[in-house]
Amino acid sequence: MSNSAIPSSRRRTALRGLVAAALLGAASSAAALTIAEREALDLSDYTVNDPEAGYFDVEARMALLDDTHNAMLLQELDELATGVSCRQLLSIPPITTRLRVPGFYPNPEEWRLASEPLFQFEDSVSLLAGSFVATGDDYYADCLVTFLERWAVNDALMDFHYESMEPQAWFATESMIFAAAMAYSVVRPHVEDREQEQADVEDWLKRLSDRHIGIPGEEGNSCCNNHFYRRALYAAMVGVLLEDDELFQIGVSAVYSALHDLTEDGALPLEVARGRRATHYQNYALLYLIPIMEIVSRQGYDIYSLEIDGRDIHDAVDFLMQAIYDPANLGEDVPLEQFGGFLQDPQYFVWMELYQTRFDDPRIADFLPRLRPIYNRSAGGYMTLYVMPPEAQQQVIIDDDAPATQGFDGLAAH
Repeated sequence: MSNSAIPSSRRRTALRGLVAAALLGAASSAAALTIAEREALDLSDYTVNDPEAGYFDVEARMALLDDTHNAMLLQELDELATGVSCRQLLSIPPITTRLRVPGFYPNPEEWRLASEPLFQFEDSVSLLAGSFVATGDDYYADCLVTFLERWAVNDALMDFHYESMEPQAWFATESMIFAAAMAYSVVRPHVEDREQEQADVEDWLKRLSDRHIGIPGEEGNSCCNNHFYRRALYAAMVGVLLEDDELFQIGVSAVYSALHDLTEDGALPLEVARGRRATHYQNYALLYLIPIMEIVSRQGYDIYSLEIDGRDIHDAVDFLMQAIYDPANLGEDVPLEQFGGFLQDPQYFVWMELYQTRFDDPRIADFLPRLRPIYNRSAGGYMTLYVMPPEAQQQVIIDDDAPATQGFDGLAAH
């Protein structure tokens, strides 16, 4: 998919940017857009045009994969074609009791233990969607509908604990919603004669989204930072699936909010304020913003060209890539000793696969090969399989020294 394939509406997008800038008034671009300012945005021009569009062209990709000679893609296909037992997945009980999860940073081991059933859900729905794309077998599409319908009719995830000082269950639930919605978007156009089950799933996604997004989060923090972008991702996807313009516009509002917040250098202040994890959180924000933009773009809007106060999403990407290769680019107020563990974890870079299909950034082209194939259980699933151009990379690179040498020089010493 090339940038030239995006429906052209640059004048309308530029006008929206000017309107947004005027609406935001004297608000400083160094401070996050408030909830009130965000809700005041008029995004009524953004409506759902194609409820079957999803976040990538499933039919076109399946046709390409059916004829590919790319060794890495063939390996992915082979692994997914071995199959998964629907009966085994259906034995996973829906979470119907009150969901409570300890915080990650104070209790990482307890958090991991409590999160295992949540990750199991996300991996299951992603695996079924990936298996369908890999094989074209309706068995997997039907199983995904059946799996989600069991959770739907049991009102799973509707009862989660939330307090401002204990938001982890709220955070976990948002991840599960977009895992479910994005996987469902892959198979839904190919499911037949399951109208009641699909109606149950879609009603559940709507009720769960409304329940979850009704919690605004804390001002200057979860109301407006990467956690809002996470909520906006499921809002955009569920909005498309249900032709719900209000939810879809919440997704769009995250893009406007992020672009408003950008500094002149392209930093997202609420993310860069995380000190040693500034680079990690700048990337973490893009992990959700880029899929939102892809969903919006596939509805016919040239969202990647949107500018607010002269800044666009490419500025945020530039800032991140400069920070990865040299932490000094973060500025003097941010520690040089940046946490670099995330650079060795492919799940954090699914956004790059989407971004590369449109913009072919040479820095990303150099960065991605040592991480592919890229998978994220909640933010899109098997993204390399779904979108990577076959000519981009033929083989998986197996090099245990890679994180400390070629691709990660900027953080190797930190």
